[in-house]
Amino acid sequence: MTPFLRKLLGMNWLLFASVVVIGMAGILFINGASYLQPQYGYWQNQAKFLGFGLVVFLIISMVDYRWIKWAAAPLFLLSIGLMALTYTSLGREVNGARCWLQLPGLQQFQPSQLMILAGILVLALFLSACRSWHPALKLLGAGVIVAPAMILILKQNDYGMTLVWVPVVGVVLWLAKLPLRWLALVTLIALTALPLVINFGLKQHARDRIVTFINPDADPRGTGYAVNQSLIAVGSAGFRGKGFKAQGTQLESKLITADEAHTDYIFTTIAEQWGFLGGAALIAAFAVLLCSCLLTAFRASEPFGLLVVGGIVAQVFFHVYQN
Repeated sequence: MTPFLRKLLGMNWLLFASVVVIGMAGILFINGASYLQPQYGYWQNQAKFLGFGLVVFLIISMVDYRWIKWAAAPLFLLSIGLMALTYTSLGREVNGARCWLQLPGLQQFQPSQLMILAGILVLALFLSACRSWHPALKLLGAGVIVAPAMILILKQNDYGMTLVWVPVVGVVLWLAKLPLRWLALVTLIALTALPLVINFGLKQHARDRIVTFINPDADPRGTGYAVNQSLIAVGSAGFRGKGFKAQGTQLESKLITADEAHTDYIFTTIAEQWGFLGGAALIAAFAVLLCSCLLTAFRASEPFGLLVVGGIVAQVFFHVYQN
């Protein structure tokens, strides 16, 4: 048996299958969420991205992950450079956050996504190489890596992407066997600083979103309007939902904006059209994906692999929970 065939047969096919199932479902769901705006071809673009992503997935799966160590620092520096470009004429602002980049001949994309992945690689490389260091030095080094990235994303007014770093760093530090007392200390410091950050470090619209998250009825006709319409859509869907591209939905009535139905409110649209059954099936598929990744992480032959996969699992989990 050739080395290529051995690698191909030994690949984590459960992981691959879950990615394909979620990706194909995503195309279907985006089609259902964007049918009021067919001229933009959202689901067709998603299908192209999925096809390209699967090709990259198969190619990279044939490469020993330890080679990624050499790409960690250059990728991190590249992501910082791309983040800087968002402040030029190439940057695009969406919903108040200037976090998109439009390069000539390419679809616009978020450099912060690349930065998080590169940050995980650099953080894992640092912590796996410095296992004998004192916990305080490990925390200091992690802070030097993470703080500039978080500040750059925060300056873009992309608070959701900034928050992704919290579970990612926490999980990576835990997997790196940082003593629990040090993790508890960092957690207490963060919780103590949280009210100060919310009241003095965030803009008013960000504070309004936090209030709406805690209490959607605080301003039902203002900042809480979209959230309440989302809750109505999910709650009225029942067990099987109202049907694919059904009539009389919150989406068709434009109570959920068509511009955001396939992005920020995609799960609302899924639940309204496919009901509790569809929403639960989607969450179950993500659970299979994450559990498969965790099995891969704990089968890693060295700490670097464990930390990389653990950080990526934390990132994906937070995105799923957030949405």
